[in-house]
Amino acid sequence: MKRLAVMVATVGLVALGMTTSAAAAECAGVSMPDKAEVGGKSLVLNGMGIREATIFSVNVYVAGLYVPSKTSKASEVISSSVPKKLALQFTRDVDRSKSVDAYKESFKKNAGGKYDDLKPKIDRLLGWMTDISNGDKMVYTYVPDKGVTVEIKGETKGTIEGADFAEAFFKIWFADPPNKGLKAGLLGGKCG
Repeated sequence: MKRLAVMVATVGLVALGMTTSAAAAECAGVSMPDKAEVGGKSLVLNGMGIREATIFSVNVYVAGLYVPSKTSKASEVISSSVPKKLALQFTRDVDRSKSVDAYKESFKKNAGGKYDDLKPKIDRLLGWMTDISNGDKMVYTYVPDKGVTVEIKGETKGTIEGADFAEAFFKIWFADPPNKGLKAGLLGGKCG
């Protein structure tokens, strides 16, 4: 009898669209959950944006930003000492060398006078880069007093310590991003 009651309740919830899975947002055919958990804290999907490359605006990946509470201010994302997560899902193949070059250029633009001090940490990140295929993911999770944990294709590569690295890292997307639409989407604007 208990089994029947559970089955009936489950069927009823599914029929009403009330499943236990998290709702999802979509951008350019990529779906991401509305919530994530980081360091024991619940985060919300702030927004999603598309990384475009070349003069032809070719889509490279869709990024999603998770923060404790929604914000439209880049400065809050860059400098706030709260858990945050940046998830990238690639929509095309990318060679390791192209990822390395893009990160080097972005850190040089965004780290400013701190680049030389951060170079050993940047080099560690670059050492973890691999060839990426369409559908692969990179996830960067920041936990205060711990650092930025890097996950590539489902494998945790390690954690880069320091609020200084985290600030320079998040500036890549929120100070001088590769394209303006990416930043706008991550800050809750239109994805596209």
